[in-house]
Amino acid sequence: MDAIALSIFANRIDAICGEMGATLQKSAFSPNIRDRLDYSCAVFDARGELCAQAAHIPVHLGSMAFAMKDVVSAVSWYVGDMVVLNDPYRGGTHLPDVTLIAPLFIAGGLIGFVANRAHHADIGSETPGSMPLSSSLSEEGLIIEPTLLVKNDQLDEQYFASLMKNMRNRQESSGDFTAQIAANRRGLTRLTALIEKIGINDYLSSLELLNSYAATLAKKSLANIKDGEYSFKCKYCHQCCGEI
Repeated sequence: MDAIALSIFANRIDAICGEMGATLQKSAFSPNIRDRLDYSCAVFDARGELCAQAAHIPVHLGSMAFAMKDVVSAVSWYVGDMVVLNDPYRGGTHLPDVTLIAPLFIAGGLIGFVANRAHHADIGSETPGSMPLSSSLSEEGLIIEPTLLVKNDQLDEQYFASLMKNMRNRQESSGDFTAQIAANRRGLTRLTALIEKIGINDYLSSLELLNSYAATLAKKSLANIKDGEYSFKCKYCHQCCGEI
């Protein structure tokens, strides 16, 4: 694969994440997602390694890149599954950030995952709002360990109802969860179409080349930084704020 072909592939897979985000935004009920755009979407390989992400919320995607490996290895995945979680000790961030993960199977083999993380306006905290004053994790709201929300493409209505019992505005909350499901389904559809067009082997080899190229760029950038201690000054207070 030459540089042009690799660039085209990178933009194709990035566009999938972008379309997932557009689906999530347009389908969501709460201003947190629809207007503040507090969400992120990404594509991962079968090991949980980050493959592509849209230009969404960096703190979401930065943590997902590490959390996915543990989540992926802890779940037995099947076609049509989606796992929901927000537990910061199991791969989440703070409790309002709810993550949905869906596996992609082609020809009976696990090829990868699509995932999105969105900040919910209410997660069942003791006080209204998604950022309550709290002194313990339980006071922040509902803690969701990695759990199957969708099985065989069907929403687990009983489990979903148990989640909604903790929410103040159940219509808004259920709409946001449904929007996240829709975003993952869109990602699975688009990623399947891409793989069917270029072939599984070319898709997997393209991912390897893309990661290799990214590693090369990172190493070159780091090589330009000379050994030593560095400090910086805040452009506002003009004082030394720390060392690198």
